[in-house]
Amino acid sequence: MSKTVAFHLQKGGVGKTTISGTLACQSALSGKKTLIIDCDPQGNVSSWFLENTPKFELSDVLQGRCFVDDAIVKVPCVDNLYILPTFGVGGTLKIYSETKLAEEPYVLLDLVGDVSQKYERIVLDLSPGLGRLERSALIASDEVISPMTSEVFSLDGLQIFIHELSKLRKNMRASVRHDKIIINSFDTRIRQHKDIYAAAMESGKYKVYQIPVDPIFRKAQEANKCPQLFKVRGRGMKTATLEAFSKLNKDVWKK
Repeated sequence: MSKTVAFHLQKGGVGKTTISGTLACQSALSGKKTLIIDCDPQGNVSSWFLENTPKFELSDVLQGRCFVDDAIVKVPCVDNLYILPTFGVGGTLKIYSETKLAEEPYVLLDLVGDVSQKYERIVLDLSPGLGRLERSALIASDEVISPMTSEVFSLDGLQIFIHELSKLRKNMRASVRHDKIIINSFDTRIRQHKDIYAAAMESGKYKVYQIPVDPIFRKAQEANKCPQLFKVRGRGMKTATLEAFSKLNKDVWKK
């Protein structure tokens, strides 16, 4: 049985795309057939993994212009990894979410149901907002994980998201799980980072993960490569980063 996981916080710049893309790579490298669905109208995760614009994208599937299998693309150089892309050409996904999505809020849930027989693990990359598109993606997910950075504004964003997710569960009868937080670009040498980690742990309701600062992410994205496999002058992902994603991958997908 497949599982669908989304990454979301209502604040930009916290590393949602970096974490969702890297976790999808980790899942695929562990031998599991994994699909990324790019639900961000900016299409950042698609631009990361695909150098060329494919014929179809997510908005084409949602509007019935093609079958879902026609739009899914194999990610080059990573076995078991596939993507249902968004390239933002003409803003088609954004236009669809603003005009037609109100009439079909469960369209992504139906789409996930269609692909769940072919892919063991499904990852949704979302934009920072919490509009109709993001709500539809959360309804379609079994679990949502909140990435954040080590700053007070991220904690504020987390509290807002928790409140909005509670309303979504009630109004749309969504059963999405939310018990994991990821602190991205974590530096143990900085006092504020440790204080934010302690504050995130304080409630006792969430399992909190730390992803270290690692320049390999930016370089791998620029090269359209999987960060676990990418090296610059013989140097690749930090051991601590690889260990963090190995643990996250194990915990997220365990039954």
